[in-house]
Amino acid sequence: MAARKGRRRTCGTGEPMEAESSDARTEGPAQVYLPGRGPPLREGEELVMDEEAYVLYHRAQTGAPCLSFDIVRDHLGDSRTELPLTLYLCAGTQAESAQSNRLMMLRMHNLHGTKPPPSEGSDEEEEEEDEEEEEERKPQLELAMVPHYGGINRVRVSWLGDEPVAALWSEKGQVEVFALRRLLQVVDDPQALATFLRDEQARVKPIFAFAGHMGEGFALDWSPRVSGRLLTGDCQKNIHLWTPVDGGSWHVDQRPFVGHTRSVEDLQWSPTEDTVFASCSADASIRIWDIRAAPGKACMLTTATAHDGDVNVISWGRREPFLLSGGDDGALKIWDLRQFKSGSPVATFKQHVAPVTSVEWHPQDSGVFAASGADNQITQWDLAVERDPEAGDAETDPALADLPQQLLFVHQGETDLKELHWHPQCPGVLVSTALSGFTVFRTISV
Repeated sequence: MAARKGRRRTCGTGEPMEAESSDARTEGPAQVYLPGRGPPLREGEELVMDEEAYVLYHRAQTGAPCLSFDIVRDHLGDSRTELPLTLYLCAGTQAESAQSNRLMMLRMHNLHGTKPPPSEGSDEEEEEEDEEEEEERKPQLELAMVPHYGGINRVRVSWLGDEPVAALWSEKGQVEVFALRRLLQVVDDPQALATFLRDEQARVKPIFAFAGHMGEGFALDWSPRVSGRLLTGDCQKNIHLWTPVDGGSWHVDQRPFVGHTRSVEDLQWSPTEDTVFASCSADASIRIWDIRAAPGKACMLTTATAHDGDVNVISWGRREPFLLSGGDDGALKIWDLRQFKSGSPVATFKQHVAPVTSVEWHPQDSGVFAASGADNQITQWDLAVERDPEAGDAETDPALADLPQQLLFVHQGETDLKELHWHPQCPGVLVSTALSGFTVFRTISV
């Protein structure tokens, strides 16, 4: 794995420190390795992780890979930075056979920070103490699984009052909603988990399902403002609105929102307006909608060619009127919704050398975001960063000289990255899923 230490902001001033190389090769001096920039890895060379670039770093595997997951908000408190951490994830598998898939609740706990390297000249007694400490610091994983027929394309979790639920897009063309309360209970109790896996898991069924889409899809988003309101978009270009009704069910409007000409790839509700949402599509466009209008007339704003090709993912900033998008062209673009009619982004960043697979604004820091790509990079960005002219990046390493100033950190080492999320209650903690499994980390940069 290779990572670039970011221009880390000093506390209280917002001034960046200079970038440092944090990559290491097997022989010779350490060099910076960045995909698409500079020479490729030669035979006999490998990427070596610099643990000093990470405050926290853990990996986990769950058998079949997960295309999508969501972080479940918990009752352990907000803004928690004290280690070790505990977190809960809800994920869905993409197994080789339809019958082998699972909806999963993961409890990861005892997640300690990265350990400083041993000091030179440490004696045998210190080494024994280190071994005991290593045992105590081992990360733990509890896993509650529910059988699911068909691969799960996307998972999104919401709390409906006191009830946690997950909406799933199935490759079989259905959208289902599952209650999560029991799964959350059993991952906290080993005895209850054993009973659940033995006697209960096969009986768990969705509390609601909609088969009105004309095929499978990926786009899915719960409203952050109206409890239980849901949007689903499919590969046949249609978007449907779900409205909660009494009795824990939903009314799904059979009239689709019409406007896109190809697959709807992602959906995002406005964090400030109850009736407004954004969509992106394989038709290269981004659209803004208002559900107060009839579905056939609800598209209010359109940027027809937002990217050169498919627009895969979008994220709506919680504190600023900015929409972040990532496309098959590898570009990351920021759109000021006050100027959306212009059809021009206010910023474009090109670090990824393959399609962007996930983007998300930081939940607390309005200028920070993260992105993942099919080039197996996770990048962290800060719009407030400007290069320090005295830092001498170019003199330190020419490979860094032409990097975007706002690029804080490049994380590598995953295989076939699919999705990432910031933890809403643990500042700076990122979780990603890939063919190689889940990764939980926090860098020195954010």
